Amino acid sequence: MRLAVVERTLCRPSKCNQECVRFCPINRAGSKCVWIDEVERVARISEELCVGCGICVKKCPYSAITIVNLPEKLAKHLVHRYGPNGFELFKLPVPKEGRCLGILGSNGVGKSTALRILSGQLKPNLGRVEGEVGWDEVIDFFKGSELQTYFQKLADGNLRAVLKPQAVDPLARLKLTVREALLKVDERGRADEVKELLGLGGVWDRPLANLSGGELQKVAIAAAMLRDAQVYLFDEPSSYLDIRERLRVAGAIRGLVKPGVYVVVVEHDLAVLDYLSDVVSIIYGEPGVYGVVGLVKGSRAAINAYIEGYIREENVRFRDYRIEFHEHPPPAEWPRESVLLRWSSLEKRLDGFELRVEAGELHKGEVLGVLGPNGIGKTTFVRLLVGELTPDSGWVERPAALRLSYKPQFLGEVKFDGTVREYLRESGVDLGSSTLQAELLKPLRIAPLLDHMLTELSGGELQRVLVAAALGREADVYLLDEPMAYLDVEQRYAVAKVVKRLTAERGSATIVVEHDIVAVDFLSTTLMVFEGVPGERGAASPPMDMRKGMNTFLKEMNLTFRRDPQTKRPRINKPGSWLDRYQKEVLKEYYYVVAEEKEES
Repeated sequence: MRLAVVERTLCRPSKCNQECVRFCPINRAGSKCVWIDEVERVARISEELCVGCGICVKKCPYSAITIVNLPEKLAKHLVHRYGPNGFELFKLPVPKEGRCLGILGSNGVGKSTALRILSGQLKPNLGRVEGEVGWDEVIDFFKGSELQTYFQKLADGNLRAVLKPQAVDPLARLKLTVREALLKVDERGRADEVKELLGLGGVWDRPLANLSGGELQKVAIAAAMLRDAQVYLFDEPSSYLDIRERLRVAGAIRGLVKPGVYVVVVEHDLAVLDYLSDVVSIIYGEPGVYGVVGLVKGSRAAINAYIEGYIREENVRFRDYRIEFHEHPPPAEWPRESVLLRWSSLEKRLDGFELRVEAGELHKGEVLGVLGPNGIGKTTFVRLLVGELTPDSGWVERPAALRLSYKPQFLGEVKFDGTVREYLRESGVDLGSSTLQAELLKPLRIAPLLDHMLTELSGGELQRVLVAAALGREADVYLLDEPMAYLDVEQRYAVAKVVKRLTAERGSATIVVEHDIVAVDFLSTTLMVFEGVPGERGAASPPMDMRKGMNTFLKEMNLTFRRDPQTKRPRINKPGSWLDRYQKEVLKEYYYVVAEEKEES
């Protein structure tokens, strides 16, 4: 089965010489395989006539065409297609009543589409791009499966679904306080209970426009939980939240699981997904082209299969490499001549906030991970290091012309009306450098985005562009503030490898503020831990080796992790479990422990 996809936002027949039409061998033989749709002004490709030669793919100056060959047996599982030559989704995740279903996959392979279909916001067209598809046809399509009953209830109005979308920024445009917004949607009379459950008391009377990204995320989750429904769907609920808040949110979502209720969660933080889900379904494919939903498996078995890139039961290899985790933390030994800058004990008071930092050093080639809640002074500390702020007491010893390259936390802070190519050039990135192309742009898959308008990018795409813009500039210190938000697991792994390699090769230092423990694990060489009361006071440790840093942070969190014996990935121990108590009381080890586990069915 041949699939031809034309990216509408990239196809610009009025600005090219229509190479796809001119060079197609089928067209040159007299047939009509590729043509320009005069109404929509985009290229169209006949998948029946296409021979898969790939000439149009190579000739297209805007990289707007993708042609792939898929197994013929997938054709009968086509659930939805976004128009002619559009993205195709095969199969659907199967929600389980009384259990939490996790969905894991790359960005752009149909996870959000699957959630919209399961919520009833999008009716599957079964691949029919013209004409309406009735609910009877949809129900008949899933005949004999659990989804038949699910869609029958949805069509009859006996199943109400609520979807928490991926993007929470639009909430900030509402002219309401948190109290007013949540009381407006409270259909279960549990606003006060959810307020305490999600820790929203401190912002209860604050306008939505004044909330941080993490606070908006919790408000969006609370709004979904307060609806009276039988299906609750959450699209990336942990974005912008620190590890403590991620576990708080995970506990709240788990509290929705009961007989008669379906809970479905899309999540890229593997530790949180593992902690939250009973079962997991993998979605694989080619981003923006097609997605295939795999079978539902136990959470540990499914996540391990995803890390390996191979689903044994379906005999499908969807990635040619496995994601590697280190059983033991990497050593952090620095020669004296590698010191890039050093600082004494520092104190800084700023707008009612007080920060205290212990003395430390930053070295060439060092990737310093920074852990701590939002609003605790992490960005203030970096501004002290590079000279943007002057400490009230203490000193910072640094080169006279220390250069800083900064990737902001919030994607909405970037305002640019132009293409990605224009934005990167204006940011000082040399797009003509073969080294940057090989070591930065290619691993982060920036090339397909170069002709997109910056304002049209998804959250994950914009995040990768901002990381590339920050790392593409010449600097001594790179500050990446939450670079993993909105990225999928493979993209996080790619960013981590790029950061480590470029930092070592350039002899610079990189400071990474990140809340994904798994990402910090395979990214950092040293750690700083920030503690205190967000918005009031913060206290920062000196840089520590990974073992000491993780133990310090998790001890303060009263949380322990174990490592999966098969993949060595970190897994959260349930508070109060035997292993949790054993690691705390006997081993005095909160993180780097490999535990024997029984294989899930």
